[in-house]
Amino acid sequence: MAKSSKQFLHWSISRVVPVDRDELPALLWSFVYFFCVLAAYYILRPVRDEMGVLSGAHNLPWLFSMVFITMLAVIPMFGWVAGQLPIRRLLPTVYVFFILNLLAFFVALQSGVGLQAFGPIFFVWLSVFNLFVVSVFWSFMADVFSTDAARRLFGCISAGGSLGAMTGPFITAMAVKGVGVSGLLLVSAIFLLIAVGCIMALLKWYHVHHGIDLGNRHLSSIRNPEGTPPSLWVGVVCIVRSPYLKGIALYLMCYSILSTFLYSQQTILIPQVMPSSEDRMQLFASVDLGINVFAFTLQFFATGWLLTRFGVVIMLAVMPLVSLIGFGVFGLVTVLPVLIGFGVLRRAGEFSITKPTRETLFTVVSREEKYQAKNVIDTVVHRGADMAGTGIVSVFHTWGMTLSHMAFAALPIAGLWFATGVWLGRRHEAIRRR
Repeated sequence: MAKSSKQFLHWSISRVVPVDRDELPALLWSFVYFFCVLAAYYILRPVRDEMGVLSGAHNLPWLFSMVFITMLAVIPMFGWVAGQLPIRRLLPTVYVFFILNLLAFFVALQSGVGLQAFGPIFFVWLSVFNLFVVSVFWSFMADVFSTDAARRLFGCISAGGSLGAMTGPFITAMAVKGVGVSGLLLVSAIFLLIAVGCIMALLKWYHVHHGIDLGNRHLSSIRNPEGTPPSLWVGVVCIVRSPYLKGIALYLMCYSILSTFLYSQQTILIPQVMPSSEDRMQLFASVDLGINVFAFTLQFFATGWLLTRFGVVIMLAVMPLVSLIGFGVFGLVTVLPVLIGFGVLRRAGEFSITKPTRETLFTVVSREEKYQAKNVIDTVVHRGADMAGTGIVSVFHTWGMTLSHMAFAALPIAGLWFATGVWLGRRHEAIRRR
């Protein structure tokens, strides 16, 4: 009966995903693993947004600066630790570390410490948490699956993450008024604990299937194919020498700065409309749920067709154009529904249109640029632009500018983003033809 059930399960899944029978356990464990990782993060994200509100818009530059500094410090440390510990010890250590952090936050809340007291610490912590749990997941997947299997199965595994990204905010929206923030921390920790169980199951599957103990290896995919770890200095040199890479960096900077503009406006406007902390967290969770459902729908049904049909130039220009229109409308009609609608459309578009297209830009660069410069752009440039954006908003706030004025001030940056996207798309096509 068990064998026939497995055969039926494989037959059912293989109708949609081209998975071999002996790969099916690894696919299912990986699907659940990524589901748990993103569910754990998205349960906590509305809590982080609420803590950003409690800290006040004037403190956002400091918070984003701390995120930037912490990432610069932690990334080399993690690279060293990953080089010392085998997978069997490294992966559980990373996840158990974050579980213990969540339990510490839970104890602090239960002992009477208010959200505002440890809000800045949690804000920075969650940004680091998101970077590492997702990065470690994909590094592990690159070791578990061959290139051929990755091409066939990574789409399905990504869908597990998208499902988790929808489930997490749904849990928060439904449960925050019942169990409170401390209860949400425990639920998130439980998801991470299940993820550790998935890691152990995948290591066992690999040993049985390949006859090799993968757990005694190190994460190879944190290094490039030559075995060299990403270097900040080499990546910066690559960017300085290449107008194309500088264009990619500028494109991402414009996106990040405008994102912090929008986030800062949200931090100012929402408390004026919704004084209750739990109501705000419920709103943040509902917005995250809407974004992920919208993004998942676009990714599943439209992204591939759009990119094939319209090409890189138009796809890179779409979201800058949406930002030009969105900031203009919000400047004219400065109300919460416009801000929320614009935010949902913009973030869903980033996940389903801009980011997949931006990743294709690296398909025409050299291996050194792909592994060294991309690492710098994805971390240092991205978080540095976040810090710069909150600093600009802080200056505008000091000058007494209203939300409407700040929305109009974002338009030149959106215009630069649009022009950079068009230039990048044309440059990409030219390099690809050569």
